Amino acid sequence: MTNKIAIVFGASGFLGSHVAEALSVDGYQVRLFDRSPSIYQRHDQEMIIGDIMNLDEVTRAAKDATVVYNFAAIADIDEAHERPLATAAVNVLGNMHVLEAARLGGASRFVFASSVYVYSESGSFYRASKQAAERFIETYHERYGLDYSILRYGSLYGRRTDKRNGIYRMLQEAIEKHSITYMGSGEAIREYIHVEDAARMSVQILAPEFANRHLILTGHERLRIKDVMTMISEIMPWPVELNFESANTVHHYEVTPYAFQPRVGRKLVLNEHVDLGQGLLDCIKDIHKECHHSGEDDDATPAASDNKA
Repeated sequence: MTNKIAIVFGASGFLGSHVAEALSVDGYQVRLFDRSPSIYQRHDQEMIIGDIMNLDEVTRAAKDATVVYNFAAIADIDEAHERPLATAAVNVLGNMHVLEAARLGGASRFVFASSVYVYSESGSFYRASKQAAERFIETYHERYGLDYSILRYGSLYGRRTDKRNGIYRMLQEAIEKHSITYMGSGEAIREYIHVEDAARMSVQILAPEFANRHLILTGHERLRIKDVMTMISEIMPWPVELNFESANTVHHYEVTPYAFQPRVGRKLVLNEHVDLGQGLLDCIKDIHKECHHSGEDDDATPAASDNKA
């Protein structure tokens, strides 16, 4: 049995569950930590129920871990915009608890899920919390020698997400309502990366050359939101009406997140990656299955979508 132990905080969530799986595939003994059990837990993974706001629970969970990942956060920008105190508590102080636990447990690497919004003046309290967390991680390295990898993710999509994810929302609307409504002009540009690609790279960065680096994981897909909506409408076996409504989206960026300049990050990409069109089809299958399980009418699901690959 491997003696490499990895613990993933926030392991029941979208990105955390995929990274935990990738770690197991890579041969790590994986511990999952979250407030609720992971429905994606493998038979060879250990589940620990706890809260990152409880330092004692976090410290016990991280004991003897070789690698500590922190994906536990308020990750929805709109939610963070409305809940600044909770965002600071979870995303900054909660991350401090995980950092301290990694130090006390003797971890050789701390891996933090940040965002491309750290470069921006957009992103509201979410951006501010990620900037603050990054600086604490850097200072922990300076003070205690705890090695880190800061991963700045772009716009993730794929299976296991929910309505807080932009592509999921668009696909679900296209399936259930035969229309997609976007609050904005649709001209905003996003760099999309499939969650499985992000998860694989999130394990590859454990190589020695990525220690104490700031890495950008945004993949190959850079598109206007309206182009993604058009792609979805063309994939569906029925007409999909596209609607754009005015909205106050000052906490989201339009074309680029690059304004504020923290430590420069190097962009990582995979030569072999999930194409956006194929990734959308995979998401559709997942949503289709959820609709059946929730008792939705069969005529609200894209039965012919498999033929559109």
